Amino acid sequence: MNAIVFDHVSKDYGNVLAVDDVSLSIEPGKTVALLGPNGAGKSTSINMLLGLLRPSRGTVSVFGRTPRQAVAAGQMGAMLQSGQLIPELSVKELIDLVRNPYPEPLDLEEILKLADLTDLVKRRANKLSGGQSQRVRFALAIAGAPKALLLDEPTAAMDVESRLRFWESMRGYAAGGRTVLFATHYLEEADEHSDRVIVIAKGRVVADGTAARIKADVGGQAVRFTLGEQPAAGLDLLPGVTAVEVAAGTATLRTSDTDATLAGLYRGTTLDVRDLQLSGADLEDAFLALTRES
Repeated sequence: MNAIVFDHVSKDYGNVLAVDDVSLSIEPGKTVALLGPNGAGKSTSINMLLGLLRPSRGTVSVFGRTPRQAVAAGQMGAMLQSGQLIPELSVKELIDLVRNPYPEPLDLEEILKLADLTDLVKRRANKLSGGQSQRVRFALAIAGAPKALLLDEPTAAMDVESRLRFWESMRGYAAGGRTVLFATHYLEEADEHSDRVIVIAKGRVVADGTAARIKADVGGQAVRFTLGEQPAAGLDLLPGVTAVEVAAGTATLRTSDTDATLAGLYRGTTLDVRDLQLSGADLEDAFLALTRES
């Protein structure tokens, strides 16, 4: 049985079609990244998965149940961006409040360890930093030992070190064969921490596969060099160039034909090209290409 299934799901708000005939299935034990620009339909899809919205057409299921049944049974846990912690309660009190109703919750010490909260167990919620509050939300999401875990921008407000520790914790939780679906704007996190990437744009799935496969399918190369104060005019006209970015004195040319672009750069311009670098498309390149095409 699949952990999560969207079967020809659409959701409209009057004349606005937020999700357009989405069909996908996620196997148990997989960690899946959900990517898409603002307005792509991510939040609507997440809300339908949690049973907070009903599809206009099609069905959503979690381990063969409706989302509301799965949530009520403790099979689905969620860490959302919205929602406030009860300020007067300590970290331990908050976790106990959430875990006690479940028939087989995770052990308190295990939750604290996974969420890196052992040293904050007595701190009240109104004394937590933004990153610490995110870790508490993660702890509350896993308190009932759900088989499927939904994370919406989980590392928002975390510093670099906290983000690294968080993903270590998430991998530890997923290692028990649990299913994790996370939405993020940090594309490097999707590239590094997912078994599979789903990209949606304008309510439709535009890519679905491993990060490596999506990058390979979109293709393309990047040519970077120090431009300095030299003019960038005409770089977009070089052979093979699909996009030009100039930032901090560095020019980045996205190209479908590296050889042709380099030949045009050296033979067709008078630029002094220095610090030349060639690289394959990364997930950000693929994401931008996919959403731009949509």
